[in-house]
Amino acid sequence: MPEPLPGPVVDNHCHLDIADGPEDDQWLATEEAIDKAARVGVPRIVQIGCDLPGARWAVEASQKYDALVAGVAIHPNEAPRLAARGELDAALEEIERLARAHDKVRAVGETGLDDYRTGPEGMPVQVESFRRHIDIAKRLDKTLVIHDRVSGDQVLDVVDGEGAPARWVMHCFSGDVEFAKKCLDRGAYLSFAGTVTFKNAQPLRDALLVVPPDRLLVETDAPYLTPVPYRGRPNASYLVPHTMRAMAEVRGDDLETLCEHVNRATEAAFGGAW
Repeated sequence: MPEPLPGPVVDNHCHLDIADGPEDDQWLATEEAIDKAARVGVPRIVQIGCDLPGARWAVEASQKYDALVAGVAIHPNEAPRLAARGELDAALEEIERLARAHDKVRAVGETGLDDYRTGPEGMPVQVESFRRHIDIAKRLDKTLVIHDRVSGDQVLDVVDGEGAPARWVMHCFSGDVEFAKKCLDRGAYLSFAGTVTFKNAQPLRDALLVVPPDRLLVETDAPYLTPVPYRGRPNASYLVPHTMRAMAEVRGDDLETLCEHVNRATEAAFGGAW
């Protein structure tokens, strides 16, 4: 367990449903993950569902645990698979129903574009799915959580074309200074994960320096993107202190003050405290 943070912060992007072990142990593993995170200063988590089973689970978990709120969406890489089976429209209708029916669904996401795992033939479906998620977020006044992998300006082209919601987050920000400024100019919150601790991530650390404290968030994307010194192990919310300390060092910020800023920014990004 890392040394606890001097003030609370929120892990604003986590996948508690993606874990090894028998399904019967899922709730036990979730309770343990929430408890361990709270003990090091991470008392609240945004649980993100990326497909229909994950979205349903995120809603159920948010009802069960006070520490959680939910985000629901069809992941960009899932959208072409559903479209190929003629199931995308029905899936998006259920995402909207889940987002509309439950107050603890604070976010629509993660949605966006991914040129890495989906080839060019799947991009038109990704774009259409992204547009429809933006529309849901705007109509229901939910936070939009964006996944961007090797897509960059194309993501911003879609956001510009549809009009950004009141609150939107670039999840696991991976761009450089120029891209950070483009996102910030459009009103985005930028969320940094364990990647900021990686040796080859200097452009990302440079981008971190230009983010105002009221737009800065932290996340795990657990079980992925584990921060140094535990890279290679499954990530979890209790490891957020390693990322926060790295962020404070890069920025030259007092850690306690940075925790206060990140906590307030996360509440603003996701529609208030819970």
